[in-house]
Amino acid sequence: MIRFFDLFFSALGLLLGWPALLLIALIGMWDTGSPIFRQQRVGRFQKPFILLKFRTMRPGTASVATHLVSNSAVTPFGRFLRRTKLDELPQLWNVLKGEMSLVGPRPEDHDFVAHWPAEIRDMLLTVRPGITSPASVLYRDEENMLQAGNVVDQYLKSILPSKLRLDVLYV
Repeated sequence: MIRFFDLFFSALGLLLGWPALLLIALIGMWDTGSPIFRQQRVGRFQKPFILLKFRTMRPGTASVATHLVSNSAVTPFGRFLRRTKLDELPQLWNVLKGEMSLVGPRPEDHDFVAHWPAEIRDMLLTVRPGITSPASVLYRDEENMLQAGNVVDQYLKSILPSKLRLDVLYV
């Protein structure tokens, strides 16, 4: 039933949203030289997949989780896409392909999954990752919660444990 819901609404979103997706892609091509950002993430049953997003950062920026990147690397159009979450729209394709669900724990980079406690990792990776989740709604502006300095350590110590608790509750 969940898969049918995912297929129906991702296909509907892509079908009805293609003019907006095309416009964002064209502006993104002008803004960054490449409209789509691809990054490997960990999916269901620890199977890696390529997550799609609209590019929000300047060309040549290191490929890391977008919430851990300095705001100076984000273009003005990219800030708009992030604020409105429109940068996530290409993930409807990931949902259509069966790599993701509309709702589920957000997919993480392998380096972050390695920090998860084994029992949590085993539980969370039994479901498809989602475009949105209760944790991603609560931490909608997590990049603003991180201070300058070692944002990776801050994320691992202060934000990730809370997000994992929320994801476990969801699952």
